[in-house]
Amino acid sequence: MAIVLGLPKGSLQESTFALFKRAGFNVTCSSRSYTPSIDDEEIKCRLLRPQEMSRYVELGLLDAGICGYDWVYENGSDVQEICELNYSKATSNPVRWVLAVPNDSKIKTVKDLKGKRISTEAIGLVKRYLKKHGVDAIVDLTETGSSLRANNLRIVDTILTSTTRFIANKKSWKNAAKRAKLEQLKMLLTGALEAQRRVLLKCNAPAKTLDKVVKVMPALHAPTVNKLSGGDWYAVESVVEEKQVRDLIPQLTKNGATGIIELPLNKIIF
Repeated sequence: MAIVLGLPKGSLQESTFALFKRAGFNVTCSSRSYTPSIDDEEIKCRLLRPQEMSRYVELGLLDAGICGYDWVYENGSDVQEICELNYSKATSNPVRWVLAVPNDSKIKTVKDLKGKRISTEAIGLVKRYLKKHGVDAIVDLTETGSSLRANNLRIVDTILTSTTRFIANKKSWKNAAKRAKLEQLKMLLTGALEAQRRVLLKCNAPAKTLDKVVKVMPALHAPTVNKLSGGDWYAVESVVEEKQVRDLIPQLTKNGATGIIELPLNKIIF
């Protein structure tokens, strides 16, 4: 039984397709098409604006979809959250809906907005935040803040922090066959995200300093150690945070490790 899966069109599209690629799925789509192809007969893809995704999922027009929590919140959609997927357009950081004003504005806090006018795409979200209409400011979405700075705007307050979510229609989630497929997708997508910030680090170590090398090497559980043939040497390998490698390599070499290799990973399943 095929599931109908909504993928986000726009800023998240490229990073979503890349995530599916790392998870083992090839997704392709022409510039004007709304029906991407995927190399899995049990999945039918639809390309939709993230703003509309949760509504289509709630109504059952999609079995599942990927969109930001901000639009689920904005639409008040009653859907099943399968998991959080920590990725966005450019980074793995959450995005923020922020209240912004020109740099030379006299507005310093939210209280200064009383009686003003506001411009926003997320009307429901802002209504809940301000409780009243009328603000002379801009509410916009930011990941790094670069666009706001380029337009001479400064942030007054953060209204909502949002991450990407994998959501499902509640009826589809209760269907055993569809749920099994969605849980498979969850495992592979989260595994691909976990692998994105880690690498496999391998090295050789002499027996006399093996304990020191193992002690230095971080691991998900414990480093793997295997004796090499024809000598008193051992192979040591471990999955580590990529950001640790630049400090690890000097420590490993200091303790006698040689033949150090760093390899990228596609998926890590816990």
